[in-house]
Amino acid sequence: MAEQLPSWPSAPPTCGAIVLREYTEADAHLAIELGEDPYIPLIGSLPASPTAGQAREWIQRQRGHHAEGTGFAFAIADAETDTAVGGIGLWLQDLPRGRAIVGYSVSPRHRGRGIATSALKALTTFAWTIPTLHRIELYIEPWNISSIRVAESAAYLREGLLHSHQEIGGRRRDMLLYATIRP
Repeated sequence: MAEQLPSWPSAPPTCGAIVLREYTEADAHLAIELGEDPYIPLIGSLPASPTAGQAREWIQRQRGHHAEGTGFAFAIADAETDTAVGGIGLWLQDLPRGRAIVGYSVSPRHRGRGIATSALKALTTFAWTIPTLHRIELYIEPWNISSIRVAESAAYLREGLLHSHQEIGGRRRDMLLYATIRP
């Protein structure tokens, strides 16, 4: 799969006051902040309340996704200070079928300022530079009203409810399916 992935973008995707860039070692603080959220460790590889070493390991895993051929993992950074405030990924395991999945998280310290919406818009604009990509999907638990607002603000449309779609925290969970298609 790695040979099918497009190159890392030569210019970082941007929207509003954020820039999507590669993770750096200086972003370990973000992993610690994200690990404070009770939900984020349930949906990914970041442990709850990570140690400094675990935070660095998580950053290294994010940096390795493109080389491994799974997709793009971007740090969401403040455009003025370059401080990482969240993360967003474009997962391309289904690129041969023209599909991708996106996922995002913003540090609890930086929520409520439109960061996730700007990041999703920037990522979507970047995604459409991939000629073989025709559909981007986003899965959201029905209780997550903030994430629903982000998806809808970025012009993703709700396509349905997937019952018992995936396991999170040891329980099967329903997921709303949001998607956008190539304009």
